[in-house]
Amino acid sequence: MRTIGKRLVRGTLAIAALLLIAGICGAQDEAKVQEAMGMLQHKTAMLGTPSLKGTDVVAGKTVPALYFGGVKMNNNFDLVDEVQDEIGGTATLFVKSGEEYVRVATNIVKEDGTRAIGTILDPHGEVIKAIDAGTPYYGEAEILGKSYVTGYEPIRDAAGDVIGIYYVGYQIQE
Repeated sequence: MRTIGKRLVRGTLAIAALLLIAGICGAQDEAKVQEAMGMLQHKTAMLGTPSLKGTDVVAGKTVPALYFGGVKMNNNFDLVDEVQDEIGGTATLFVKSGEEYVRVATNIVKEDGTRAIGTILDPHGEVIKAIDAGTPYYGEAEILGKSYVTGYEPIRDAAGDVIGIYYVGYQIQE
């Protein structure tokens, strides 16, 4: 009986340790997402106020041209790559185009190894519901078939209108 009791206690302790480690890792991932989002927003704010000016072609799609100050973000990967180089993970800037949000600057890659520019945010997911309500979304999301711990924040112009989305995330290793 004692052997069974000891094994049960050891098993329970092992499960508790795994849950604690998972919780700590989850909290660390959330903290990394918050830090990366702060960095992305700071870097864009240093460029100037977000705005839309005309249109531009991104991966064959004509979409509004997203600017921060005088710097056009469409097809410009410097900023998202800086965030990735400094803190890891992935970063994207989306522009609002009609009812869709289109990736115009990203370091997320598709299966073929090319950047996922021109792809859209899932129009039926939880993220779009939050953004359409004008609120951020933090949590797990599937991006092009892969799971990520993510942060999405609305990009607002000088009038306070949502014109795009900031995104940062870290792929969940399964």
